Parts: sequence; C-alpha cells; structure tokens
Amino acid sequence: MKQTHLSLAIALACCMASGQTLAQTAVQGVNGQSEQATQRVDASSTSNTTTANDTRRVQNLSSVQVTAQSLSLGGGLMSVQTAPKAVSTITREAIEQAAPGSNFTQMIDTIPGVNAATDDPTGLANGHYSMRGYDSSDIGMTVNGAPITDTGSYSVYATEYGDSENMGDITVLQGIPDIDMPDSGASGGHIGWATINPSHQAGVDVTQTFGSRDYRRSFVRLNTGDTGPVRSWLSFSDNSADKWRGRGDMKVTKVDGKSLWTINDGNTVSASLQYSRIHNYGYETVSRQQVQQNGYFTDYNTRWIPTGGLTGNALKSAISNDTYYYGLRTNPFKSYMFSMDGEFTLSDNLHLAVIPYYWYGDGGGGGAGTVTESPSGQNRYGYTNQDINGDGKVVNNAQGVVYSYNAATTYRPGVIFTFNQDFGLDNSLEYGVWYERSRKTQVSSYGKVDGLTGDPLDFWANADFVQYPSGNPMLYYREYTNTEIRKGFATDNWTPNDQWTFTAGLSYLWANRSGFVYDYPGSTSGSLSKQQSTTTIDNSWHQFLPAAGVKFQLDEKNQFFLGSGKTFRVPSNTVALLNALAGQDMKAPETSWNTDLGYRYFGDTISASADIYNSNYNNKQESAYDEATNQTYYSALRRMHMRGFNGEASYKFAPNWTAYASYTYTQAKVVGPIDAGGNGIYPTDGKMMPDTPQNMGNLSLSYKGEHAWATLRARVAGSLYSDYLNTDGVGGFTTFSFNAGYDFGDLGWLKKTFVKLNISNLTDKRAFNYVSSAPPLAQAGAKQYPGLYGGTPYFGLLAPRTYVVTFGASIF
Repeated sequence: MKQTHLSLAIALACCMASGQTLAQTAVQGVNGQSEQATQRVDASSTSNTTTANDTRRVQNLSSVQVTAQSLSLGGGLMSVQTAPKAVSTITREAIEQAAPGSNFTQMIDTIPGVNAATDDPTGLANGHYSMRGYDSSDIGMTVNGAPITDTGSYSVYATEYGDSENMGDITVLQGIPDIDMPDSGASGGHIGWATINPSHQAGVDVTQTFGSRDYRRSFVRLNTGDTGPVRSWLSFSDNSADKWRGRGDMKVTKVDGKSLWTINDGNTVSASLQYSRIHNYGYETVSRQQVQQNGYFTDYNTRWIPTGGLTGNALKSAISNDTYYYGLRTNPFKSYMFSMDGEFTLSDNLHLAVIPYYWYGDGGGGGAGTVTESPSGQNRYGYTNQDINGDGKVVNNAQGVVYSYNAATTYRPGVIFTFNQDFGLDNSLEYGVWYERSRKTQVSSYGKVDGLTGDPLDFWANADFVQYPSGNPMLYYREYTNTEIRKGFATDNWTPNDQWTFTAGLSYLWANRSGFVYDYPGSTSGSLSKQQSTTTIDNSWHQFLPAAGVKFQLDEKNQFFLGSGKTFRVPSNTVALLNALAGQDMKAPETSWNTDLGYRYFGDTISASADIYNSNYNNKQESAYDEATNQTYYSALRRMHMRGFNGEASYKFAPNWTAYASYTYTQAKVVGPIDAGGNGIYPTDGKMMPDTPQNMGNLSLSYKGEHAWATLRARVAGSLYSDYLNTDGVGGFTTFSFNAGYDFGDLGWLKKTFVKLNISNLTDKRAFNYVSSAPPLAQAGAKQYPGLYGGTPYFGLLAPRTYVVTFGASIF
C-alpha cells in the first residue's frame, strides 16, 4: 500500500461512523458510574480484549462475569479472566489508589511474572521491566489499541504516556499476545492499557500533589458531558521533581484527550490523544565500586571544571571529570499519539472495528564527548577550527568536552481493520489486517558547551553544533530506516457446549526495513576508521504465527485452560544497520514458542489463578549500554529456555477487608555458549539470564469503607545475576508501601473532594533494584575463567522513602 493510499484509508476511517462498545464486565466511567455493558469488547474502552471474539453462547451466559461484579478482587489488583492463556488486569480501583504521577510500569509490578523497577517513584524517570525473563524490548505495547513500542528499538518510555487519572485499566498477557495485536516485536508477551471513557456529566476535575524532593504536580481535566451524541474530556498536567541523587530535575508536561460519538446502539466513534514534553536530566546507572567509594547517593559529577588554559595531567583530570558532568546527561523528548476507534455493526452477525493511528516522536539522550581544536582546513572527525574549551581562542591540539547527543525522529502512521463474524450461537470468527509504514531518522551529533558552566548551548541539540571547516555539523553517525509492516490474522472460537471453548488462530506477519547508515558523515580525513563509511539495507522478514487454546469451564467458579502460540520479533533497525556495517549477519528474527497451562477459581470470597509455562526462545537480540562511551552494543543468544510458575489470589475475609498475594517462580536459562567475537567464547550453557529474579512475591492488605480506604503492601524481589556466566550478582530485597485516602464527598460547590497519601519504600530500604548492563563475564568472577575478558556490571538504585500528598475535587 502506498503512503498516499494509507493516508486516504486513515482519513476515510476517521470520517466513518464507527462504534465503541464496552467490556462485557462493567467499566467504570469518569464519575464512578458503570457504563451499560454491550456485546463486543473494544480496545479503546478496555485493555482486556481477550474476549472480543467470544461466541454468542459465551456472551449470553457470562455467568462468571456476573458473579465477579460483586467482588473486590485484591483491591483492583486482580480481575476475572476467561481466555485460554495467562492474562492479568489491573483495574481502575487500584489505579485510583496509586500515586497520581505513576506510569504504567509502576502499576504492573504486582502482576505475576512481571519484574518492574524505576529510578524514581514520581513516575518521571520512565521504568525498567521484564516478564518471565523477556526484557521490555521483547514485549508489545498498545494504548487504546494502537502500538507505542519504538519502531526501531522496540523500547517503551513509560513517562511519555498518560496521566493515571485517565487510565481505565491495564492488561498484561504474560506470554501469548492475541493474534490480532499490532505487534512486530512481541516475542515475549503484550501489555495494553485503555483510557477512561468521557463522562455524561460536565465538570472540571482538579488534583494538586506535593511530595518529597520538591515534587509538584497539577492536573486539570475538563469534561464536556453530553453535547448531543458526543461527549469528551481534555486534560493537562504539569509535573516536576528534583532527582533524589546527584543534581538536576525532571519536568514533564502532558496533554490527554478523548471523545466518544455515539451514533446509535451499534455504531460509535472514539478519538484519543496523548501528548508529552519531557525536559529531564538522567540518573546514572552505577557499579558496585562506585557505591562503595562514593556512597549510595552517587551520581554524575556535579562540579564542572573549565579546561581553558589547562595542559598535561590537569587537562586530563578535568576532561575525565567533565565527561561525567550531570548537565550533559539529558533526556529531552516530545511525542504525541493520535488514534481513533471506529466500531461498526454491519449486520446482525458482522461487526467491524477500525483503528487508524499516527505517532510522532522527537528527542533523545545526551552525553559527553571530546573534540580537539585545530586550525586545519580538513574535515577530520574529532577536530574543529572552533573554540571548544571556552578560552576565547583556537589553540592547536587543545581539547574540550562537547555535548554528545543521540536523537531520533519518528513518523508512524498505521491502521488496523478487524471483523468479528458470528456463525450461529457456537462459532465466531475474527479476521483482519494491520498495515503500518514508519520512517525513523537517528543522528548522533556534537554540540557546543558553555566552557564556564558546562551547560549545552542548545538542550535539544537543534543548533550550536561543533562544525567541520566546511561548515557542516560534526556527526558520529546518521541512520534512516523505512519500516513497512503487513499483517493478516484470523481466529476462530468454537463453544460446542457451556463447558468447552476451543480457539485456533493464525497470523502472517511480513516486515521490510530499508535504509542506510553513515558513520562519520562528512569526514574526509583522519584514520580510516573515522572517515565516512556507508552501508544500505533492504531486508524482509516473514513468519506464519499459529496459536491455539482450549478452556474447560467446570462450573461457574472453576475453569482450566491450555494455550500455546508462536511469537516473532523483527530485528531492530540498529541491529540490522550496525551489523550490516560490520559485515555481520544478524538477519534471523527472534522467535518463541510459549505454552501456558493453568487453573482459575472465582468465588464469593476467594479467587485464585495459577499457571505453569514453558517458552523456547531463539535468536534473542541482546543490547548493552556502555556508560563510558555512551553507546549501545548488540549480540545474540541463539537459544533460551524459560520455565516457571505464576499465581495470584484474592481473599475478601470481611465486608471491608481484602487480602491479595501473587508469586512468581522463573527459570530463564541460556542454551549453549555465547560467541563474543574477539573477546572469546563464553560457556553460558545452563546459566540464568541476568536481571531475572528466580523468586518474586507481593502481599497486600486493603481496607475500603464508606469514606476512608487504605492499603499496605509488601513486595519481595529475589537476587539478580549481573553477568551471563552467573559469577556476579546482587541480593534480593523487600520493600513496603502504604496508600491511604479519605473521601469527603460534596463540600458546597466542590464535589467529590478527597485527600490521598502515598508512601513508597516505607522502611527506606537501600538496594540495587535492576541490572542495566550485564557483561558476559564480570571482572569479579574473571579468575574462574582465565583467558576470558571480564567487564563491569551497572545497576539502578532503589529510591529512598518518598511521601506524596494529593488533594482533589470536581467543580460543578
């Protein structure tokens, strides 16, 4: 499909009368009222679309769902599920109780199978998460049915997306994504969330938050109420906080919106917007040696040393200091996602959903580099006829620190068409197509720095470049990729009676990446390794991806399920380009076979879910970030085996009291050795994946009365290996959090007034909470393997105790 044709398709879908229906279970509206349940589930009203293709027999029965509506499952941390595979959903109830600035990675850390961590509890520093041993780049992600994983690296930066006041629910499919998911990089599962539907009543919702380390957050949402057949909301939030270690702050502005046009009972259109602008300084990931030497609050250097006039050892020392100056470790980014969800009832037996979307992102991350002053007229990389050190003159061979900035700009349009067709009472077929064509440019540039303060002259690196004598900006690399994705899918559900459900599906995914990479673009002199070099790619990948499942509903409370499916991830653009440049072949995509076997029980007071799983994982593409060079490196693990157990339970032991627990046991092991090229072959067979705790658990106790509510939660994370040979690691830890609030009700013209307190890391625990970069062999264990190179692992640190207080109300 040509780009013009795609644009016409999106425009047509936007203008069509399409429908949005609500989940089979009741969905909370903005003001707390339950929306009327209708036949079909759609992606913009609930993240749990695993029942979208239920047969009419199941829709008419819905006995388990009706029973569950009277339950409070784990204070919103657990939900009724019916799909023949592992699925977990966090509901609006739990989201409302969380700290208001929390991003989705913080919301899902109780879900079995999920290991989530963050550098900062305010939600302003993204998040780090993995699932069953799959890292975040192996997990698909959608918002209101539209994909948000990076088209090149498959990363998701959680701070960009959504205010918690606007989140409806969040669903995690721990191993097997739905066949119709718009994922090209989901070899290890899928996460989706949906925004709340607009209220029927007009008004303004306002919250104001204050917290530790000068955390301030203002949120306002305008609800139009019913304006004829259309109702909408538009929100704005301003978020800021100081970093808890080092210097620097984090500032994020967000604008979200949603409109719903109800044409009639069977046809509606919704439109959603997520916009964010981030102006952050980053946290340094640290080694154990840094913490031992500098203390737990170690971070990037806070003192800038001007280098003008320095020579010899004094110059070397200043440059060594300044390359780790916090003012150059930046993270500016702006993005917006616009999507629509059109739901059509074409006939009594045929339903059509259309989701066009457009995603734009621009920004990146800053670091530091060094450039040498030279009066030469040659375009030599690393040399410039400019004043770099800020002493007011150009001195031959004088060195200075510059702003090394890695930027990416992405344009991503796409559209998804899904048909649901009923063949009588017992058979339902879902089929459709997904098409996307994205363009991504990545550039690593050098910018000028104020020689006296160390601040970049342009935070966003749009100007003030270090230049060649020719006047062109000095770049380390320039990449461009055009990624086209086509996917067709079909899933059939058959329910021959009230107990058995059989599901079988097949999708075909085809992807093409074409583009080029220039290393040292514009450089025409110097060493051969630093002269311009170019390569192009035009590679295609395609796979048939089958999935099947069976569920046995013993009675209204007991169900058993078995599900299996193949997943697939197209190689990232940087892997394809950099390895093509190096003459290496990493064209093989990631593939995985995931199988879940489980049992669920949903009763009046006790509900539980448990499953065992098996995953066979091939061609895992691993990346590691080097703090010293500010670069990312890639390698491949040919095979991995994941085995484990996930379980969760809710116990409502009194009318106002609920207990919740979840447990995860994970075995994620490498099969065979790792060939690290010139650094040797590492005997990793049978070794556990780094950054994967074998044991995790959560336990919470919740009280919810007429006005007051409170939740005390404990989270246990097991120890982590920090290298692939398992010679080095860090211990596990337990953290506690406390959330409480009081609803005052209506106070004159202020409606639904409340106050909320959130305390994270209640005991002020100190720990390494994730592994950010794991070498094949840690230096600490190198003596066990003589002749093999030992590197340094880097970690994130658990933030100290943090208090957050929120006041909220609605106006008229």
